[in-house]
Amino acid sequence: MPRLLGVDIPNDRKTVISLTYLYGVGPKVARELCLKAGVSQDLKAHELSDEDLSNLATILERDYTVEGPLRRQVQQSIARLRDIKCYRGMRHRAGLPVRGQRTKTNARTRKGPRKTVAGKKGVKDLR
Repeated sequence: MPRLLGVDIPNDRKTVISLTYLYGVGPKVARELCLKAGVSQDLKAHELSDEDLSNLATILERDYTVEGPLRRQVQQSIARLRDIKCYRGMRHRAGLPVRGQRTKTNARTRKGPRKTVAGKKGVKDLR
């Protein structure tokens, strides 16, 4: 498997698709990368030469923020929101949806599994 920026990219896929396995590289950026590096988009990843891989790596490091630095940048942005205690920061801290989604129903991905609370006693029990 070829390695780019410390990430193994899949052998059996086209170059454009395998570049999207890098954090911060989507289909559009992958196409731009192939054009800048002069690499055919239809080549499989295992068919890339060492020179092609080094070209891709230098272009990625020079022109784009990907992998470790991008992850760090995202975490710093979230930490800044938490520190200034804005609404979005409080939502991040509480583990709730940040972008205005409803939480009365749904939001299970952010809130986690349901926590069942005992119900109220019925009217019959009061007599």
